[in-house]
Amino acid sequence: MAGVSLKCGDCGALLRTVEEAQEHAELTSHSNFSESTEPVLNLICTACSKPCRSKTESDLHTKRTGHTEFVDKTSEAVKPISLEAPKVDATASSENPSAAASTDQNEEMVVPEVDKKLLEELESMGFSTARATRALHYSGNAGLESAVNWIVEHENDPDIDQMPLVPTNTKIEAPKPSLTPEELKAKQQELRERARKKKEEEEKRMEREREKERIRIGKELLEAKRIEADNERKRLLALRKAEKEEEKSAREKIKQKLEEDKAERRRRLGLPPEEPSAAKPSPAPVVEEKKSFVPVRPATKAEQMRECLRSLKQNHKEDDARVKRAFQTLLTYVGNVARNPDEEKFRKIRLSNQSFQDRVGSLRGGIEFLENCGFEKIDGGEFLFLPRDKIEMAVLNSAGSELDSAIKNPFFGVL
Repeated sequence: MAGVSLKCGDCGALLRTVEEAQEHAELTSHSNFSESTEPVLNLICTACSKPCRSKTESDLHTKRTGHTEFVDKTSEAVKPISLEAPKVDATASSENPSAAASTDQNEEMVVPEVDKKLLEELESMGFSTARATRALHYSGNAGLESAVNWIVEHENDPDIDQMPLVPTNTKIEAPKPSLTPEELKAKQQELRERARKKKEEEEKRMEREREKERIRIGKELLEAKRIEADNERKRLLALRKAEKEEEKSAREKIKQKLEEDKAERRRRLGLPPEEPSAAKPSPAPVVEEKKSFVPVRPATKAEQMRECLRSLKQNHKEDDARVKRAFQTLLTYVGNVARNPDEEKFRKIRLSNQSFQDRVGSLRGGIEFLENCGFEKIDGGEFLFLPRDKIEMAVLNSAGSELDSAIKNPFFGVL
């Protein structure tokens, strides 16, 4: 059975004629051709006029573009072909021009080849690829001026922005420009100016879009930071509340312990237990007074120590590292005494010591804090000394808690 097409064994392309096979071989260097009974179809896409030679090619076109409708323009009577190049009979052609015309009608429609450099120049001027290709093709690739001249003359054509499709090996003579050089130059300038304005408008639109996006992202970041700050504030307030409750519980325990010690001393002295009514006289009626804005000095040791630390931080708030170092030094002094109450070297501090002055002595509130812990000035104010019999572990523990809170709480002395 004679073949109706030629198939390239290297890439699988279907070719209608020997001439097409020869051209395919020159372009791709493929040489393995054989006759095939698979017909070469002529399926034209109704959306973009793309010709497809086989069902496989049309399916691939559908997958790439989404176009699904094709018109089958394949000739119903496809003649078998041979590998021999056909001989042209000039007599038959002259005698039967209608047959030649029919053959021309069945030729494949392709996009014409144009000058790539001229195409790029026209695209840089703002013309679409289809319009630039059409202008170069119908002006015969004569030059940039000829292509622009063609666009000027045909810019109102309905198919000006459609990609041209012509039969294979078709050549069109370049028409002569109908505009004078001055008119052509003015028209070129007008087209360039129009393309420049269009490009500027597009850049402005893109800049507005980018600015809107930056504003949106900035608002989201500010909102996230605000939520984070609110959560941190709530956490610190809850921590402060828990600390106050712990302090209240510690004061109650100390008060209870003092009552027990007092009762024990009365028992040892042989005194009768103190009557609750006598120990606690009936409270006098509370008279509400107007609140004054005069600061009241703290009553308890813990509050006095906290006030010393707060004053120290506020007086030196511009040097946070120095304040933190002072807190850590005070915590070291208190911790050494609490762990080694019998060691005198931990209970005696030389005020003239340079290291002590740099860390604590030169900061207002540092020495006052140590005095609230029980230290006393001796030898004419040369030393701070804590007598062994005046060490109160409850006071030292309270001092340690206040210092730990001041070190760890970033809002200490601020709220």
